[in-house]
Amino acid sequence: MADSSSASPNRMWCSIPERLQLHGAMLALQFGYAGFHVVSRAALNMGISKFVFPVYRNIIALLLLLPFAYFLEKKERPPISLNFLVQFFLLALVGITANQGFYLLGLDNTSPTFASAIQNSVPAITFLMAALLRIEKVRLDRKDGISKVAGTIFCVAGATVITLYKGPTIYSPQPPVVLHSITPAPYVSTLGDAAGKSWTLGCIYLIGHCLAWSGWLVLQAPVLKKYPARLSVTSYTCFFGLIQFVVIALLAERDPQAWIFHSGGELFTILYAGVVASGIAFAVQIWCIDRGGPVFVAVYQPVQTLVVAIMASLALGEEFYLGGVIGAILIIVGLYGVLWGKNEEKKFAQLEKPLIQSTPEHGNNRTTSHIKSSLAQPLLPPSSENV
Repeated sequence: MADSSSASPNRMWCSIPERLQLHGAMLALQFGYAGFHVVSRAALNMGISKFVFPVYRNIIALLLLLPFAYFLEKKERPPISLNFLVQFFLLALVGITANQGFYLLGLDNTSPTFASAIQNSVPAITFLMAALLRIEKVRLDRKDGISKVAGTIFCVAGATVITLYKGPTIYSPQPPVVLHSITPAPYVSTLGDAAGKSWTLGCIYLIGHCLAWSGWLVLQAPVLKKYPARLSVTSYTCFFGLIQFVVIALLAERDPQAWIFHSGGELFTILYAGVVASGIAFAVQIWCIDRGGPVFVAVYQPVQTLVVAIMASLALGEEFYLGGVIGAILIIVGLYGVLWGKNEEKKFAQLEKPLIQSTPEHGNNRTTSHIKSSLAQPLLPPSSENV
């Protein structure tokens, strides 16, 4: 009885089509990251060190991921080698150290809403990187390739509108009562734009963050083909990222008090960053990259801006402007275009497989010409065939 009852949730999960699992996982991931924007802004305004914060974040993430990686991937984990260690170190340098470091420096000089909006350049950058490295196939002579390119352009256009055009107010909610209380929560009352900071410098840091994030998404795909143990890859990446941040923090942070928690709010922000935005998010993200490809993961990035805007409106009483609504519509259209293109791409790949698998001995010259034509265009990577 116990075995049947414990196996029923697994059967229910397996009965869900993988496509729905991927989309559901990516939506949940964007909600987790959206909350992280607000939590990170709160942490910086409460005085947590920009160098100590990522150290604690990655310690929690590593402690969360390591047991699952060790016990669940014993049989499928390849032997470690110097080549793999170098790849994991570089993944950590790009995806952990540069990604998180540039993000905190940029957020410290801007605001959560702007940081989320500028991250919408990640799909376009990832698409370009993946296309240049031939991880993502782009056929501009087919409707799927045109749809993916057009969808990416729409996503970037929507993010640009949100960032550069404010427009008139179309919705003005009442500010939350907690903001007008006598003793407001410190992590709620200090979530606005950064004051006395360099907005231009913050933008430069955030652009570096987007480049690092896109590079991380793209570089994980070939590593996973050689080292298919996803949780182990994530754990090694977190480990090397932690080492790198510890070295940076020891060199840059000279105040011993910066390593001490001074309030429950500081502890909450670190726990949220470590558990939700690193431990859970990294595991979900690398699974989605393995099954759906880096571009599929990156194209969901614009959803995060919408979630952040809704959270800011409900929690902080921020207003909705016409520019935000126009940008949101463009983002949704672009997201649909890329996903539709990926689906059509899968259909083309399925049609090409029988032609390549057929033998020329049993066909005429016309069939042989079809085979040569198909072989001239490389098949899609396995990761993109599941979307």
